[in-house]
Amino acid sequence: MRAATPDDVPVLRQWDREPHVIACSSDRPGLEVAFDGIDWPEEIASMSPVSFWEIAEVDGRPIGVVQVCDPHREPTHYWGDVEPDLRAIDIWIGPPDALGRGYGSQMMTLTLDRIFADPAVTAVVIDPLNSNTAAHRFYQRLGFEVEGRRVFDGDDCLVHRLTRERWQAAR
Repeated sequence: MRAATPDDVPVLRQWDREPHVIACSSDRPGLEVAFDGIDWPEEIASMSPVSFWEIAEVDGRPIGVVQVCDPHREPTHYWGDVEPDLRAIDIWIGPPDALGRGYGSQMMTLTLDRIFADPAVTAVVIDPLNSNTAAHRFYQRLGFEVEGRRVFDGDDCLVHRLTRERWQAAR
């Protein structure tokens, strides 16, 4: 795992056009790009301790991306009014040939270990689409518990939460 840089923009844009990435980003049919066409140069340029992107690599090849943010402090207030000391994450594998190889679990484990290394962090939240039952199973295997359905930017999501205690017990 390493910090995303402007050099990653072309590969991130390529991944955003992959059908499996589009499918995990919205239930709206007919989309040609995931996540409403993230402005990657702007996202990378605006990284801070409050919200940042990391690239997962295998043998020097980028295979996935993780966003970590403090949902209480991040400027878009995507998560609304939430308590302090949380982190929110988004994760996806880009190239289709990297799916189903355990990379997502490795990315999550590395990310969660780093997040919980901060003693102030009490829990991590994530918001997969309600329709993405494979993601629900994945997060629940890692110890996340269902918190409830919520609509974010028009998308029906099933929010999951992983507390520090559950992560430590699972480790």
